[in-house]
Amino acid sequence: MERELRLTAELVPSSTWYLNLRNAVPQETWDTIRRGTYRACGYRCAVCGARGRLNCHEVWAYDDESRVQRLSGFVALCDWCHHVKHLVHAAGLASEGKLDFERVVRHFMRVNGCDRSTFEEHRERAMEAYRRRSVEEWRVDLGAYERLVPR
Repeated sequence: MERELRLTAELVPSSTWYLNLRNAVPQETWDTIRRGTYRACGYRCAVCGARGRLNCHEVWAYDDESRVQRLSGFVALCDWCHHVKHLVHAAGLASEGKLDFERVVRHFMRVNGCDRSTFEEHRERAMEAYRRRSVEEWRVDLGAYERLVPR
């Protein structure tokens, strides 16, 4: 069993890439959500406490039986915590020379107070779940935020 980690990868099934609230609402609405999230997190990364540039990260819950991905809220993350959350995307950026993947790994290890083997074990578990989930089509449920999507 994997020990409790403060910072984890949360890999979205491939069938729902870019199917999120940010892409479904007008920029003005997203900016309101984003600013409110930053304020609620004290203008710091909710995981590592870093100040500076923040990302509004959508938090999803997964029902593996019904294959529903449900938006449950938002959290402010620094760039490095955000790269860990989206590890597949980070690896893609690294392969294009746009990101130092080793810096992402070092950030994971520092925040979690762990070694490289813990990172590798976590990455393999996250990738296993990602591969399993990506075989099927998933439905996105925006939950309480659905009302914000223009009709």
